[in-house]
Amino acid sequence: MSEDIAQDSAGFETRARIDTSRPHSARFWNYFVGGKDHYKVDREIGEQIKEIFPGLVDVAHSSRLFLGRAVRYLVAEQGVRQFLDIGTGLPTANNTHEVAQRAAPDARIVYVDNDPIVLAHANALLTSTPEGQTAYLDADLYDPESVLRAAAQTLDLSQPVGLMILNTLGHVSDYEQARDLVRRLMAGLPSGSHLVISDSTATSEGMIAASNAYNASGAVPYHVRSVEEITGLFDGLDLVEPGVVRVPEWRPDADADEEEDKAVDAFCGVARKA
Repeated sequence: MSEDIAQDSAGFETRARIDTSRPHSARFWNYFVGGKDHYKVDREIGEQIKEIFPGLVDVAHSSRLFLGRAVRYLVAEQGVRQFLDIGTGLPTANNTHEVAQRAAPDARIVYVDNDPIVLAHANALLTSTPEGQTAYLDADLYDPESVLRAAAQTLDLSQPVGLMILNTLGHVSDYEQARDLVRRLMAGLPSGSHLVISDSTATSEGMIAASNAYNASGAVPYHVRSVEEITGLFDGLDLVEPGVVRVPEWRPDADADEEEDKAVDAFCGVARKA
């Protein structure tokens, strides 16, 4: 089989796995951040949730801005040059590799997802500076050891890594399992590595109602958690100031937009492995 035929076959298999009959978290989130990679069913549930809880749009935008601030902090202030981004989602502006390589052209980034819709767009994540490198793994968060073994083909796991798990752990229904997955991932990374997490939280009736509506839509459920539970994901690590806070409150830029002052129902944190 020629390479072109093999690629066409792989692309067909990927497209065949994409279900456009029910909402999908990556497409739904892409709709909220102003992307174009979504279908009618995603827009419909998006509009329904906007009526229930308009604040989810602010959560989506604020979470994207937090990604940029966290990556810039790790590169500029902690000297991190490697990132493992799990639960990548669909490419938009200012992806992890773009932010990191603007600050450090030699940065290496591995994206991890096992979602066919994300896989279909993975080429957009594989651009890189000549000095750096990016890679995409079709792998599963529920098998951390396999993720780390595959990531080691691109990253040097004897050197610090920034582990990014943004708006992903809510898909893990069991909280103790979510904590265990984080622990196992961090166990495979060396001292000086950092964990970056953000997730929507059950901090308002509106967010809880929006979560219930989304979960009733037929999409893969997303579980909003308490601030205490988000904080517990960092157990055993040294939280970076200001600790676990609402997403806009984590080291805001001096020229932050007024939108960033909103009390969004999403919390985040960055912590270092000693």
